[in-house]
Amino acid sequence: MTPKELITQWVKAFNTGNADALSEFYAEDAINHQVANEPLKGKQAIKEMFKEEFEKAEMVCITENLFVDGDWVILEWKDPLGLRGCGFFQVKSEKIQYQRGYWDKLSFLRMHNLPIPQQ
Repeated sequence: MTPKELITQWVKAFNTGNADALSEFYAEDAINHQVANEPLKGKQAIKEMFKEEFEKAEMVCITENLFVDGDWVILEWKDPLGLRGCGFFQVKSEKIQYQRGYWDKLSFLRMHNLPIPQQ
């Protein structure tokens, strides 16, 4: 499976809200760094993060663009509520090894009526 095909399948799995299925796209030692949060290391930690997030809010990823450069895939996305973002995925041996995501966390929290942490 090409990196682009893998991320296309990742989007489909994301939209099911199934953290177990989604975690299967990641290498055991993968890193997921959503820049609004601390980086996570390891497939299990990533699965737990998705499980928690799917319990908090109904999330939908609509692909706007997919760009590929070697083993990197850039996903430009939006959701039905108007949030937009992008994700960078490094795919090695048909698994996501590294992921970095950019999106507006404050807008996400407000759209889903979730508590806004005070700093």
